[in-house]
Amino acid sequence: MMRPLLEGVQYRFDMIPDYWPQAIAHLAASDSLLGRIIARYPGETLRSRDDPFGTLARAIVGQQISVVTAQAVWRRLEDYLGRVEAGRIAAATQDALRRCGLSRPKVRYLQDLGSRFTDGSLDPAAWSALDDDAVIAALTAIKGIGRWTADMFLIFALLRGDVLPLGDVGLQRVMGSLYQGGGKLHEAEMEAIAEAWRPWRSVAVWYLWRSLDPVAVEY
Repeated sequence: MMRPLLEGVQYRFDMIPDYWPQAIAHLAASDSLLGRIIARYPGETLRSRDDPFGTLARAIVGQQISVVTAQAVWRRLEDYLGRVEAGRIAAATQDALRRCGLSRPKVRYLQDLGSRFTDGSLDPAAWSALDDDAVIAALTAIKGIGRWTADMFLIFALLRGDVLPLGDVGLQRVMGSLYQGGGKLHEAEMEAIAEAWRPWRSVAVWYLWRSLDPVAVEY
């Protein structure tokens, strides 16, 4: 079933979520394990980069690799391009992008995405008016963008408050460690645990990611 936008919450590309205080109060009250993690990171919050192409490009770069490795690849892209923009990605040679540490499929995905942004065939401003399922459908129709990348866009670009990226390896690992004593959780079990986090599952996930890495995850 399609989930509507949350009433009273602003969805823009250029903000820190105004729902954050309400969300962390709910999460700390409903999940003591999560509450202890939240307490370790006072004042930290999810932030949008105000850069829809950059968010999608970072998510493509980060597919199936660690946060640290993805950051290293992104820095090499910045060193080569100056700024990672749609037009510059589309105009770069495949060999040059490969030398930055990208696989051949990721080079194809990034250049296809860059071309779509450059020629105007994608209108990211229109996505903010869609509900989560409609955004996912629009994004996964683009080459190289699957459900995980679409979930990252919902969380980090549109700042949607109730996204649960079940396919994220880091989330699977930390939830298994916290709630299963290090064992593997099935998706249905992850969803059952996360029921207590509604309607702020994105915020819960952000803190669980935060507990894994020395720096906050950003896309």
